[in-house]
Amino acid sequence: MTDLSTLNPGRILVCQQRQIGDVLLASPVFEVLKKRFPKAELHIFTEQKCEPLLRHNPYIDVFHLIDKKKGFFQQLAFYRSVASCRFDLVIDLQQLPRCRMMTLASRAPVRLSFPASALSRFIYNRLVTPKDGYASETKISLLEPFGIHWQKEGPRIFLTEEEKTQARKILADCGLSAESRLIVIDSTHRRASKRWPAERFAALMRLLKEKDGAFRFLLLRGPGEEQDIQHLRVLCLSLGLNEADLLIPQPLPEIRLSAACMAEAELLIGNCSSPRHMAAALNVPSLVIPGASGTAWKYPSPMHRELRPDLPCQPCSKTQCDDPQCLLRVTPEDALVVALELLQEDSRKTKSL
Repeated sequence: MTDLSTLNPGRILVCQQRQIGDVLLASPVFEVLKKRFPKAELHIFTEQKCEPLLRHNPYIDVFHLIDKKKGFFQQLAFYRSVASCRFDLVIDLQQLPRCRMMTLASRAPVRLSFPASALSRFIYNRLVTPKDGYASETKISLLEPFGIHWQKEGPRIFLTEEEKTQARKILADCGLSAESRLIVIDSTHRRASKRWPAERFAALMRLLKEKDGAFRFLLLRGPGEEQDIQHLRVLCLSLGLNEADLLIPQPLPEIRLSAACMAEAELLIGNCSSPRHMAAALNVPSLVIPGASGTAWKYPSPMHRELRPDLPCQPCSKTQCDDPQCLLRVTPEDALVVALELLQEDSRKTKSL
């Protein structure tokens, strides 16, 4: 089929295997597809760990979650089971080996993706060159043959009222009161080239506390990051912050409850990782020190800001760097100025509501 604008698929599979942030950034694809094809059944192929943030998304009808720990024959049976849905259209947003395997197994009449290698022309029968820009925009640009164009759709997380209530209890148990002002701190990252020093996070929190004693800081963490958070806690205490200023829920909340806690905040301050996309999905302002990260991860809105020094090497997307000036040239004082601007703007917006 050369003219996809006339295609009317009854069942569509979107392949976006990982990571959590990337899968969340793919969520607008389902929104625009459902608007274009309201009667179509929309399926997603992804990993089990990525499902929670897409849970309750009204635009996704069926989840196909692969367990990479299972053996070859079990995975092969999984591919066959998904393929038995008989998709009219498969859209591969990632072209990882498992995404390619799923596309091949589907035998769908229309298999759409982007040109990546000679292998792409063997697996897919419609290749679309994506546009550069915000990551969600780039993904949606693959759908232009269907007459679909990006209209600033961003990621969204659909929280339940029960989850919101649970999150408020978690925060209250940590000592957050009605008079407190919550700021979320995302200080961890597995790559040093994208991790602002913990000492600077602590110094920034002290500066914010000096501006308003009502500020409280929720220290985000993922599995295996307890030691990093305890290090940040010790740094904060050494600079004069109190235990009551630092909210560290115990035990570690699952990711949807962490998102629900974030939804209660006035601001997220962090590195370039999945929490920044969660903030965009929850309409929470964010300030990110991206380091070596590229420019495709920032949602284009004044309520989402980056501190990115003007350096000839930046962004480089390196995983390691002996002299990460893109991080080191950002001072706590620089971040304070932007954080206060975002907090003031958010306060004005809240009052207007």
